[in-house]
Amino acid sequence: MTGTNGNPTGTTDTTSTTSATDNLGTARTTDHTGVIVVGSGPTGLLLAGDLATAGIPVTVLEKRPRKISNLSRAFALHARSLEQLDARGLADELEATGRTLDQLRLFGRLSIDLTDLPSRFNHVLVLPQYEVEKALARRAVEAGAGFRYDTEMTGLVQDADGVTVGTRGPGGRTESLRAAYVVGADGMRSAVRGAIGLPFPGKSVIRSVVLADVKLAEQPDELLTVSAVGDAFAFLAPFGDGYYRVIGWHRGRDVPDTEPLDLAEVKEITRLALGHDYGMHDARWMSRFHSDERQAPAYRVGRVFLAGDAAHVHTPAGGQGMNTGLQDAANLSWKLVSVLAGHADPALLDTYQAERHPVGKAVLRSSGGLVRLAMAKRPWTRAARAALTGLVSHVGPARRKATAQVTGIGYRYPAPRGTHPLTGTRVPDVRLADGTRLYEALRDGHFVLITPAHEPFSHKLPPHPDRLTTAHWASARRTTLLVRPDGYAAWATDATPAPDALHSVLVTYLGPTPVRRPGVGLLTK
Repeated sequence: MTGTNGNPTGTTDTTSTTSATDNLGTARTTDHTGVIVVGSGPTGLLLAGDLATAGIPVTVLEKRPRKISNLSRAFALHARSLEQLDARGLADELEATGRTLDQLRLFGRLSIDLTDLPSRFNHVLVLPQYEVEKALARRAVEAGAGFRYDTEMTGLVQDADGVTVGTRGPGGRTESLRAAYVVGADGMRSAVRGAIGLPFPGKSVIRSVVLADVKLAEQPDELLTVSAVGDAFAFLAPFGDGYYRVIGWHRGRDVPDTEPLDLAEVKEITRLALGHDYGMHDARWMSRFHSDERQAPAYRVGRVFLAGDAAHVHTPAGGQGMNTGLQDAANLSWKLVSVLAGHADPALLDTYQAERHPVGKAVLRSSGGLVRLAMAKRPWTRAARAALTGLVSHVGPARRKATAQVTGIGYRYPAPRGTHPLTGTRVPDVRLADGTRLYEALRDGHFVLITPAHEPFSHKLPPHPDRLTTAHWASARRTTLLVRPDGYAAWATDATPAPDALHSVLVTYLGPTPVRRPGVGLLTK
C-alpha cells in the first residue's frame, strides 16, 4: 500500500540523529525489541497494548515510579475515543466506572447536545484520566508488553536498520536498548522530540492557571461545572473519590508558575466565575500551570514517531487532549504491526503524518478558539461569542459540524481522487448479520470485510486468518466495505466485485496471502 509523504522534514530519512545530551552508555545492548514506547500515559499504553496483542515485542520506558497517579488533568472521553476503546473491549467497563453527560457545556450558554450523535456513545463519559490508564495498563501487561519504570531515556541514535536508545534506570544504571522503531509518547517536554531535533513551535495562550484538588461542602448542580464571567474562568470536575478538580484563571492575576498558591485564591477565582465556591476545603494538592498551543512540524523522523502531547498540546477547552492522543495511537499501532509483520511496505508509515497532523492542527484551532471566545473582553469578541452561541444552538448544520469535531467522529482522512466516497471516513458501529457489532469484530486487530448478505463470492475469499475478519451486513445494503483496524474505511465499492478484483484489493491492503503447499509449508503469494 503506497503511503503519502506529508512530512516537511522527510519521513523516510534514516540519518543518525542525537540530542546534545545523548548518553547511550558504554555497555552492550542487552535487549532487543520491535518497538520502544517512551511514556506510559494513555497514548503510550494504548499503543503498547495494540502492539503486544498483535505479537509485536514492545518495551515501555517510564521515568515515573510504578504507580497510577491520582493527579489527573483529563476528565472526559468523547465518542470517537470510546469507540476505539470499544474495539479493544474496554469501553463497557469504563462506562460502568464513570458518569455520562448528554450535553457538553463549553462556556456560558454555549452547549452541545449529544443525544443525536450517530454513535453508540452519544454522550461524554466523565471519569479521571487515571481510570483510563488503569484499564489500558492492565490490557498491555496481559498482552505481554514489557515495562521499565524509574527509567528515563538519555539519548537516541537511529540508522537504516533500527534505533538505539540510551537509558538510565534505578540506581543510575545505564543501558542501551535496540528497536526497529521508537514512539515518543512522553508529553509536552518530550525527550524523544528533543533527541530527534524537532522544534515545538507555538505560544502560551493562558498563563497562571490554578489547579487544585479539593473537597466541597456543597455539591454542584451539574456533573461538570464551567463558566466564564468577566475576567474569571472556572471549571469543576469530580474524581469520584470525594475530591473535585478545580481549574481557574483570572485575567488580572498574571504571575509565574512558581508563585505560591493558597486555597483562598482558588476560592476567590471560583466565586467570581461560578457565583460561589461550594465550601471548598481540605485541598490535597494545588499548583499553577500555563496552557500552550504547540505542534511539532513532523510526527515522524526516520524510525522515530511522536504521538499525543509529544506531538501537540493545546488548551483544555472541549476536553480534546487525551482523546486526540488515544486516536493518534490507534492510527499508528496497526500500521507498525503491518510493517513489522511484513504485510505492508514501510511507506505505509508515512500516512501517519498525512492523516494525524491535520487533525492535531484542527484541534489546536478549535480548542484555542473556544478559550479566546470564553475569555472575550472586547465588545467585538463578545459579539462573536454571542453569534457563535446562536449559530451552534439553532442552526442544524453548524451544530452537527461542531459536535462531530469536538467528539472526534467527524474527522476523515485523505483519500486518493476517484475513490469511493466512504474511503477515509470513520465507519459507524453497524450491526452485522451474525448479531454482533462492527467494533466487536475489530477486537482481533484485523481488517474487517463487510459484504452483502449471501453474496456468492464471500465464501471464496482468499484466507488471511491473521489479518482479516469477514462479515455480512445485517441490513440489505449492497456496498462491499473493507474496514481498517482503526475503524476507518480503507476501500469500498457499490458494485459486485469480481473475485479476482477483490483478491487484488485484499493483497494491496493486507499483504500477500498465506498458502500451504505439500512438503513446503507456509508460503505467501
